[in-house]
Formats: sequence, structure tokens, C-alpha cells
Amino acid sequence: MLCAMVKDSTHARTPRQAALWMFMLALAAWLTLPAAARAQYNEYKLGPDGQWVQTGAADPDSPQAVLAQARRDLAEDRPEQARTVLTTWINQYERTGSEYLPEALQLRGDALTLMGNEYDALYDYERVIKEFTGSGAYVTCVERELDIGVRYVNNYKRKFFGMRILNSEDVGEELLIRVQERMPGSRLGERAGIELADYYYRTHDLSLATEAYDLFLKNYPSSQYRMKAMQRRVYATIARYKGPRYDGSALLDSVVLIRRFRNQYPAQASQGGLDDALLARIDESIAAEMYESARWYLKQGDEPSARYLLQRLVRERPRTAAAGQAYDFMKSRGWLEESGADGVKDDSSGAQTPGSDAGSGTTSGEGHAADHGSAAPGEQETSK
Repeated sequence: MLCAMVKDSTHARTPRQAALWMFMLALAAWLTLPAAARAQYNEYKLGPDGQWVQTGAADPDSPQAVLAQARRDLAEDRPEQARTVLTTWINQYERTGSEYLPEALQLRGDALTLMGNEYDALYDYERVIKEFTGSGAYVTCVERELDIGVRYVNNYKRKFFGMRILNSEDVGEELLIRVQERMPGSRLGERAGIELADYYYRTHDLSLATEAYDLFLKNYPSSQYRMKAMQRRVYATIARYKGPRYDGSALLDSVVLIRRFRNQYPAQASQGGLDDALLARIDESIAAEMYESARWYLKQGDEPSARYLLQRLVRERPRTAAAGQAYDFMKSRGWLEESGADGVKDDSSGAQTPGSDAGSGTTSGEGHAADHGSAAPGEQETSK
């Protein structure tokens, strides 16, 4: 019958016939809805003058009507009224297993957020997330928690006796972690991941920042934030290095990361200072760390280990200031003649000594020892 009406509708001539056709379509769509859903609609009939006349109204106490009223209140900036209506309904129907409960909780959370009580709203959002994972409100509530988490990690204070004085960065951090756990691989998870890494970076928690950026790049290799994550991971890795008397593994990692970033984003690498000059400075720092390690071995009476490390330093990083110091020290001990097989040669052959500048005729051991403040191995007490 409906198909026949569709066919005949192309021949409609009068406004009354057109109105009747629209009514029949609306009626057919309405009849396909379940009875509970139809309760939210007002009823109309076509009057003698061709106008629609309301003959019945939706039940104002139905869940659909309550939620519709709450949405209107929120849209018209009446969150207190929406919260009151929703709280009354939730208290009445929360033990009935109503299918509308998740949305009611989400809307009440939205009302609380608009009222400036976003921390209290988290209780409603969390209830939806934990108890109604299959509901349509689940993703919305996860997104609401993400928004609150981002605000908190950006130093948005939580209310205490009506005043925003409570630091809630720890709450924000937890929310960003939960979003990634609950929505892995999603747009929300991606945003939570980069926001969390940026928070660690901004607060100088460099170890966690490095880990967070690394995890983000593994989980979202094609992200629009990929370049920023790679660049900040380099900076965070370099900044973890505390000096030549500490572990230098972060420097070795940073060299690999810099070269990887330069290969993928050469222009941005140059603009961000990830260039040859930085690699040279890192090389100097690695060499200084090796030299300090050799001094520590000598202090412990482990001369073979110190000698081996100094030989490695001169062989692997010959253009550094520390290599010049190592060369001079080994020469004073007579270790150069004995270590010819290891590739370390005396300068009597006319070869350029480690650390020297081509054509300058001076070694870095003479000109750079004071730059690092390092004495010959074993001259001062060191801590390792």
C-alpha cells in the first residue's frame, strides 16, 4: 500500500493531497518505532481547513520527555534546572534497569560541568563507563573525561569551598591514562597520548616524557602529531644527561634519534637545531663521559680497564677534546708504544694527533683540557 502511495504521489495536485501524503509518511515512520519511543511524540490530525491540529501530547513524565527537557535546558544555558530534573528522574528509575539511564547520567554530568563542578561530574561519567560499556553514552563520557583531564594537566584548579585552589594535575594525568586504556587506537586515545606526553615534557619529567612519546609513536605511527613527538623525544632524551660523571646512555640514544629525525624531517631538523653542530657537542659529551670513567677505574686501581677505555676514546672519537687529554696521558705513561696494535699511534710518525685541528699543529689536549675541567686520569678523586 505504501509503495502504491509513493507511486501516486507524483500525481498530487492539491495542497490537501500533499499534506495527506506527508502525514502518511510520518505515520508510517512513527508506526515502525517501539511503543516506548512513540510516547515522546505529540499527536496531530489534519483539520477541515488542511491544517494540522494537536489531539494529544506526549507523557511529560516519560523518560524521553525528561531527557528532551534536560537537553533544552542545557542548550538554553539552564544547567541547574537540567540537573534538578535529571536527578529526580535518576533517583526514581535508576533501579529499574531503564535503557535511558546512561544518557541521563551523561546529561547530568554535562549539567554539573556547565555549573563549574566538573570534578563532581566525573562520578556520573565514570558510572556510565564502568556500568554501561555498550551504551551510546559510553564514548561521549570518555570524551568528557578527556576534556577535563586536559584542563587539569594545564593547571586548571579544582574547586574547594567554591574557590579554584586545588591542584588537580594528578587527577588529569590519571584521566589521560584511562582514556588511552579505554579507547586504544582511537582519535580520543591519540589525543590523550600526546597530551600526556606534552604534560610530562612541560613539567620536566624527562624520563616519563621520553617513554610517553616513544609509546605514542608506536601506537600512532601515522599521527598528525608524529613530527612534534619525534622532535620532543630527542630534546627530552638529551636533557636526561646530567654530566660526564653520570651514565651517558641517553646521549647514545639521542644520536640515533637525531639522525632518524633528520632523515624524515630535514627542514624541521635544521630549524630546530638538530644539526651537525649538535651532534658534535654530543660527541664531545660522550667522550668526556668516557674520560671520566677511565679516571674512576684508575682511582679503583683497575689500570687495565682505564687503559682500554682511553684507547677506545682515542680510536672512536679522535676529534674530541677528551681524546686529546687521553692521548697526552697515555703518552706520558708510555702506553702509546705498547698499544700500536690497537690503532693508537705516537705522533712521531707525523700523523695528526687525536683532537687536533687540521693544519693547526696543536692538540686538543693542550687547548681543551681546561674547557672540561678535567685533570689527567687518577689525579683527582671522582665519584662514579
